[in-house]
Amino acid sequence: MLVWDNLNPHKSARMRAFIEATDWLSAVHLPAYAPDLNPVEGLWSLIKRGELANLAVTGIDHLARVVRRPMHRLQHRPEVLMGLLAQTGLAPITDTDITK
Repeated sequence: MLVWDNLNPHKSARMRAFIEATDWLSAVHLPAYAPDLNPVEGLWSLIKRGELANLAVTGIDHLARVVRRPMHRLQHRPEVLMGLLAQTGLAPITDTDITK
């Protein structure tokens, strides 16, 4: 399942045709402005309150390095990621759901 905002390219005829032709993929479009439904907003909030709090970057490369560190740490913390998803009210997809 793909959860997207309503950015125009996400809703294009070409993208709709691709999704319809791909039997294993379904797409859900979020309302136009719904940060509370978007799990990545919770992720950015965690990072901004942590590593990025009061940070003065020296350039885009520095910013990229600083953001990568917590992202790498969080990929090994599924309980945090599932919590971010749970805050949205969206149900997680499990391996069982995929094999049905």
